[in-house]
Amino acid sequence: MTAVTCLAAAKVNLYLHLLGRRADGYHLVDSLVAFADIGDRLTARPGGALSLEVAGTEAEALAGESDNLVLRAARSLAEHAGVAAAAALHLEKNLPVAGGVGGGSADAAAALRTLRRLWRIEIDDAALAQLGERLGADIPVCVFGKAAWVAGIGERIEFAPPLPPAGILLVNPRRRLPTAAVFNARGGEFGSAAGRPSRSPSDTAALAAVLAPLRNDLTAAAMSFVPEIDRILNTLGQLSGALIARMSGSGATCFALFRDRATARRAQLELAALEPGWWCAAGSLTTGSEAGDATVIRIASRRR
Repeated sequence: MTAVTCLAAAKVNLYLHLLGRRADGYHLVDSLVAFADIGDRLTARPGGALSLEVAGTEAEALAGESDNLVLRAARSLAEHAGVAAAAALHLEKNLPVAGGVGGGSADAAAALRTLRRLWRIEIDDAALAQLGERLGADIPVCVFGKAAWVAGIGERIEFAPPLPPAGILLVNPRRRLPTAAVFNARGGEFGSAAGRPSRSPSDTAALAAVLAPLRNDLTAAAMSFVPEIDRILNTLGQLSGALIARMSGSGATCFALFRDRATARRAQLELAALEPGWWCAAGSLTTGSEAGDATVIRIASRRR
């Protein structure tokens, strides 16, 4: 095997409710996570040692990092499997760093998946997710790469019914927003878990209707650091064909859903004319799990 390439797909929190906070500071969450066909791209080739080259439009934000989640994930897998940590990794960085779409976690998950193939390691996704959890709470769901409800502190993953085809537009004001700072700034009462619909919404409009009464409980806290989020959400909501607009994760990236990719692409062009300084990318949501897949995965968290 000469090379393995994997998309590190953007992770989008279609909603994010905070249910409480443990004594150790970790928050309990309820979130529906989906993935877009927008993301970074990681390629692994055989090499005499472990190395990482970073390129792409957002590579500059990682300049000077001698160690990151990609390399740590690679070393973790090599140690687990008892193989030499030897590979030449190339990361095409397209997602904004610290943007609330799981860029670093998705990159680490991509490293685990590509190196599993390159090194011919027999390990299933659940065990791979367990390795990833030691490095970050968002990595397990990125390993699976399926639409899922995430609960607990991220260790309980329940695959969702397939999502309807949908276009998505991601927008970031080119402002980094550290996750921990946003969680710590969040105030007010904690919310409750959303109900689980028994079947997949029939189309994107139905999906938007399901999401409409839900929310992202970190939005106000994120706006206290990056006020532009409010303008992004208002602008997204006014774009032609936008069905719902919301912030993802801890921000500052926001998204809007559309009927299809073509409509999302036209909205991207419309937005670029209005706000040429914002980062934006249009694509589609991946449909998620196979029909009837109701598997619940519980990752044995070291944070318990």
